[in-house]
Amino acid sequence: MSSSSAEPPLGEDVTSEAPLNTAPEQSEPPMSKNKLKKLRRDQKWEEGRERRKELRKVKAKEKKERKRAAQNNHAPSDSTSEKRKANAEPEAPAAKKPKISKPVQLPVSFVIDCNFDDLMRDNERTSLASQLTRSYSENHKAPFKSHLFVSSFGGLLKQRFDTVLAGHHHSWKGVKFLEGDFEAAASEAADLMKTDRRGRLAGAFQKFEDELDTEATSTSGEIVYLTSDSSETLTELKPYSTYIIGGIVDKNRHKGICYKRAMDRGVRTAKLPIGDYMRMASRFVLATNHVVEIMLRWLEMGDWAKAFVEVIPQRKGGVLKDGMTSLDEAPEDTTHNKEVDGEDAEKDQEENAIQGNNVDKLGVTELAAEAPEQGVEHLP
Repeated sequence: MSSSSAEPPLGEDVTSEAPLNTAPEQSEPPMSKNKLKKLRRDQKWEEGRERRKELRKVKAKEKKERKRAAQNNHAPSDSTSEKRKANAEPEAPAAKKPKISKPVQLPVSFVIDCNFDDLMRDNERTSLASQLTRSYSENHKAPFKSHLFVSSFGGLLKQRFDTVLAGHHHSWKGVKFLEGDFEAAASEAADLMKTDRRGRLAGAFQKFEDELDTEATSTSGEIVYLTSDSSETLTELKPYSTYIIGGIVDKNRHKGICYKRAMDRGVRTAKLPIGDYMRMASRFVLATNHVVEIMLRWLEMGDWAKAFVEVIPQRKGGVLKDGMTSLDEAPEDTTHNKEVDGEDAEKDQEENAIQGNNVDKLGVTELAAEAPEQGVEHLP
């Protein structure tokens, strides 16, 4: 008699398979409102990139057309021009335009230490990218410039330069981006300052020309890491030396990190002499580019007080100890003091840089806004 249930063939495993884990997978925690808002804002920004690019092209074309039309409207007719020439008195020779002197390379190096990428948030990294761009711009156009290095260049900061800024830094001249740390950069700077490309003693270094033997001095330069936690105050910059500037924006979350980094490496530290020249209403910090600009002004004038007045933003307040001259009395420099609110404004400035707006002959961007100056350790 046939069985109601067919027997399984010989050799077949009759053991029922263990049921799979049917427990529902745990879903990822919901995204916070702030993070979702930021994500949507970034997506909207990327979606509008091409539209902004086209808009810039249209505006540039319209500007050229308006300029051409203005020239045509003011051009006199041939007959009118001949009458004016006949009746006009001989014109005095036009004054020659003053020649713009070429920047002078000095035998001194600035290294921006960017070994803090993992300690910064996205908006802080955006600020640092703007500060690096500004630092290069200021050094490139300064009448007396330094050799400029960016050390420990990698991580998300490098990714931003390569993607959002479209690799614009590859066209920068007179600056080296290195993966190695600040000691490796300082070593390369020392080797560079022993060559014919070291620069010459001019500007504030003019006084050293007769005092120092070039060959001996080029091998005796010092390495100094600038940090507000140092007990030593920098009185002057010296030829054939290298000055390290901490490239970090952290809202003072990591206090003393630059000082500790220098002490661990046995590198001399010093702070800018702001406290020797100025009375401040409250403690504040300087952006990386402000430190670079102050030292560039000193290389030009050899005067710390004038350098501080020209560079430190007026909104910070402050009074010079000598003569009690307020910073607010100094002529306003919109390059240093124009305010821009929000991260999107910084993105717009950086995008203008890579699209060619306000770009000089070598592709360096003159950023109009002041980069945020949060958490950089360069004050007494």
